[in-house]
Amino acid sequence: MNKIETLAQMIKSSSNTVFFGGAGVSTESGLKDFRSKDGLYHEKYKYPPEEILSHHFFLENQEEFYKFYRDKLNSLNYQPNITHIVLAKLEQKGLLNTIITQNIDGFHQMAGSKNVIELHGSVLRNYCMKCRKFYDAKKVFSTQGIPKCSCGGIIKPDVVLYEEPLNEKDLETAITKVKEAELLIIGGTSLNVYPAAGLINYFKGKHLVLINKEKTPYDTLCDLVIYDNIGKVMKELAQVLK
Repeated sequence: MNKIETLAQMIKSSSNTVFFGGAGVSTESGLKDFRSKDGLYHEKYKYPPEEILSHHFFLENQEEFYKFYRDKLNSLNYQPNITHIVLAKLEQKGLLNTIITQNIDGFHQMAGSKNVIELHGSVLRNYCMKCRKFYDAKKVFSTQGIPKCSCGGIIKPDVVLYEEPLNEKDLETAITKVKEAELLIIGGTSLNVYPAAGLINYFKGKHLVLINKEKTPYDTLCDLVIYDNIGKVMKELAQVLK
């Protein structure tokens, strides 16, 4: 039995499967990740991307923030890929309970997934910092300069920037889901970003699976490790599960 068949068997025999994904899940859609050698952090900007996406930079330099944000994080220009589609189908078949994602692109919902916990928020949701009025992604991505509310307030994406805490309710729900999982599949993440990466420490279930192109600090804890492109793995998995 090869690794894909082993994974398929684990999924079929599990009563509660949770998927925890990172930036690698969305790269096949065309969006760049942050930390890989081709990622955003290796591109040259006037300011380092990690600084642009920080709370203090957003407050001090909104013009530059929105230039980068529109240029690099506009998921409306892209589509969900095979991984998002296969995960949505697994949920529809009752083979996947919950998706926990570090991504902010909204692709899981676009692909049809219902039970999604977005640890870092979503570009699809935006709000006025003054009156809290809600705006969709189109409003932010289609305007020039700093997006303003009808009340005159500045519109901020509902995403967790560096120096900002995760939404406590979302984090607590994610911890509960990981604790209750019988099978936890981790995909497309280097497991280097905390507190999200720390979720793995709450897993008490039967099987821990990791799918990633590169090694992570948690590989030795896993029952199954697949070093490969997650889209390729999901495509093969879908064929085996048919």
